[in-house]
This record gives sequence, structure tokens and C-alpha cells, in this order.
Amino acid sequence: MSQNADVLRSEFDLDFTYTRTYGAVMSQFFTELKDQKVLGIKGSQGQVICPPLEYDPQTAEGLSEFVELSDTGVVKTWSWVNQPLDKHPLQKPFAWVLVQIDGADTSMLHVLDADKSVVKTGMKVKIRWAEDRVGTIRDIACFEPA
Repeated sequence: MSQNADVLRSEFDLDFTYTRTYGAVMSQFFTELKDQKVLGIKGSQGQVICPPLEYDPQTAEGLSEFVELSDTGVVKTWSWVNQPLDKHPLQKPFAWVLVQIDGADTSMLHVLDADKSVVKTGMKVKIRWAEDRVGTIRDIACFEPA
């Protein structure tokens, strides 16, 4: 008798069968993205957090004072992707970037559509809006050089 004869096997697909609601803060953020507006939220020490958070990361206070921001920013750091995967937002070489939106004190992760030769920390970028916006982070198609 084989050593594996007593091993039970079953096909299994890992699936997350729940949905998450955005909540008041992220709902407002995504609603405004649909209208090509970027919102941050004022933290308890006056810092502007983008994307906005429901609670201050320093004090855990609830946050509610939105701040309208620019559609431009600065690359704080980046990582190049030579061979995108099917699940990536761009199907050509691109950079993952942390962008500090002008007027914000924090950075957001997104993609940059640019030639690798021009990508650098400190470069100015602007949002390229998706043609069809529905109220998700993908309403920002990507960033591009400003």
C-alpha cells in the first residue's frame, strides 16, 4: 500500500465571498474621483492625508475635514516593472510610484506611465483620468509626467 493512500485530497479555490463598504470617508473620496477631484483629509495635527483615512494615525481621533487637492504631485519613490502581469493596470512596462499629491503630507501608491529613462524620485507628475469613471481608485488611470 502506498504511503499516500490515506491522504485525503480535495480541490479548493480560495475565495473571499464578502464585500466591504467604503464607509463615509472613502465613499466621499471615491465619489469625488468620479468627478475628477482629489480629496485629502485634515489630520489632528493639521497634516493632510491622501488618500484620506477615517482615523488619525497618530491619535486615533475620527477625521472628517476634507481638503480638495490638486491633480499633480511628486514621485517620492518608485519601482520599475519590465514585464507586466495580466492583473497589472498597464500592459506595457511601467513604474509603481508613491506620489505625494500637491497639498498633501502623505503619499499614495499608483502607477506611472512613462519611459524608464525619465522616471526619477522628485519628478512632477499629473493624473491621467480614466475615460469612464465609476467611483473607484481606477478612476485614476495612472500618473504621467507633468
